[in-house]
Amino acid sequence: MKKLILTSFILCLLTLTSGAQTQDHQKLLELDRGWEKALLESNVGFLENLLAKDFVWVHNHAGLIDGKASVISRAKRIQDGQTDNTKGRISRDQTVVILGKTGVVSGFTVVDRGPSPVTYHFMRTYSKVKGKYVLLANHTMAIPDEELKGN
Repeated sequence: MKKLILTSFILCLLTLTSGAQTQDHQKLLELDRGWEKALLESNVGFLENLLAKDFVWVHNHAGLIDGKASVISRAKRIQDGQTDNTKGRISRDQTVVILGKTGVVSGFTVVDRGPSPVTYHFMRTYSKVKGKYVLLANHTMAIPDEELKGN
């Protein structure tokens, strides 16, 4: 009887743990979709709340590196009327890996700025701080058209 109770207890703990992990996975996917939407819509408030103080964004081959201030500044300029030719941002094939209080979302984003869309491979690192995930780092690399045709 004691073994049955112990086994039941362990199964309950495993179920609760996997449920929490599933909730965190879903939360990170939602936040990541929100990131893409906020970039498309220049949602300054969302970006200010999502980005960690020391956020870093490494673009294609480290040719450009942004921090939180530059991402927020760009969104504000667009809100104030600066032209942005981005017509769409669509993510696909996202995967989530969580270790402790750190989560990584990776996948592909197709950014349409015309005349033809560009596909980027991304990897974003989220960290849970005071019970809330913040985006700490983002790395994006454009995938050359010739590599896309092979997939």
